[in-house]
Amino acid sequence: MAQTSQSRPFEGGLLIKTYGCQMNEYDSDRMAKLLEKTYGLSMVETPEEADVLLLNTCSVREKAQEKVFDELGRWKKWKAAKPNRIIGVGGCVASQEGEEIRRRAPLVDVIFGPQTLHRLPAMMDEALALRAQTDADKKLKKRAVIDISFPEIEKFDNLAEPESSGVSAFVSVMEGCSKYCTFCVVPYTRGEEFSRPYADVMREVESLAEQGVREINLLGQNVNAYQGEMPDGDVADLALLIHAVRAVPGIDRIRYTTSHPNEMTQSLIDCYAEVPELVSHLHLPIQSGSDRVLAMMKRNHMALEYKATIRKIRELRPNLSLSGDFIIGFPGETCDDFKQTLKLVEDLNYDRSFSFIYSPRPGTPAASLPDDVEMHMKKRRLQALQTLLNEQTAAHSEAMIGSTQTLLVERLSRNSVHEVSGRTENNRVVNFAGSPDLIGQFVEVRIDEAYPNSLKGTLVAMPEADRFEPRQYVAL
Repeated sequence: MAQTSQSRPFEGGLLIKTYGCQMNEYDSDRMAKLLEKTYGLSMVETPEEADVLLLNTCSVREKAQEKVFDELGRWKKWKAAKPNRIIGVGGCVASQEGEEIRRRAPLVDVIFGPQTLHRLPAMMDEALALRAQTDADKKLKKRAVIDISFPEIEKFDNLAEPESSGVSAFVSVMEGCSKYCTFCVVPYTRGEEFSRPYADVMREVESLAEQGVREINLLGQNVNAYQGEMPDGDVADLALLIHAVRAVPGIDRIRYTTSHPNEMTQSLIDCYAEVPELVSHLHLPIQSGSDRVLAMMKRNHMALEYKATIRKIRELRPNLSLSGDFIIGFPGETCDDFKQTLKLVEDLNYDRSFSFIYSPRPGTPAASLPDDVEMHMKKRRLQALQTLLNEQTAAHSEAMIGSTQTLLVERLSRNSVHEVSGRTENNRVVNFAGSPDLIGQFVEVRIDEAYPNSLKGTLVAMPEADRFEPRQYVAL
């Protein structure tokens, strides 16, 4: 049984190091709130300050497992300096390599998967009890507590109530993936698709809105496959959920990520005509512009179908900003296949995108394919693609100069104490001179300058000024 906040076995704080996707960031935030509630642990910045050190891992990229062991190696001295520290490994690498972590890293106390992080307090209690036993009886061998099962919806039922740390928030609506692309490890580490009940999602959105959140980002590995059971037994898809979220008082901007092209239903596309709160920005990974490579990846769609989806949305939202993911050098990719990827990128004019050299993930079907693309060729192709993508990104930024953009002001700027920072619909950070009282408001800003990672602007209108009382901020 987990300890209460009145029973605190830890004097120090909590350090969580997070790798990977936005889902992992969401999970780390929930872990922090859960452990604060259970043990009174507060987040700290350095291992020296921490009594509990957690790695929340991602296995999507190359050599993910070795990065975990490298980090654990660095933490070894902190454990030696204070043996009572708890060290845990969670996330997708833990799910995939749990027993190997237990074997190779005896300093680890708890190993938990993405679907068992809600059990972390009970696992930590068990680890503390095992430590007491081994301290009392030196003949006993220390072993890590491990739970990498897939209890699905139980995770959401047992996590702490959502707490807002800003004016924009992620809400996880589903997890897992049932697409089984040949290169992807997600179905094996996070399980198949399962959706949170519609009423649970809406309760979380309403709670966040009451705390001052203005923007909701609906989150899932394959979020547009959402099929949430409703109280009357019907099923809500993502389109219905978006319509419901827009009706929550205070929520005036909606995003969703990440999506699969096969789940871009007509009802979801229609949201771009029917829901003005839905941003004119879409992250829709395709991975390759070659139908032959897409078939080997088991994407189950063609490049033409992907283009048709984008065309339909742009008919409704001509200013749609598009981002995507690309894998370069997939086994069997030819020069002609790569040229088709370049052609697709040129045709669709991406705003921002992510591109990577293919790396085999253990246990996936593609890992057994002959990798006949030489590394020097993969690097050349990646450089060519990234050059094109960077040119497109820069062109989008330059085109925004002189335009007036609607921003949700999120925080004080990191550049100057006299500036605040917000995001445009196409997810660009804009810094501009303004009062902290603007945080939480939608404002109109003229874009004056474009930099590689942000924009600079001038405040031109405050349409919501009469809705907000001046607030006092203490400089940190």
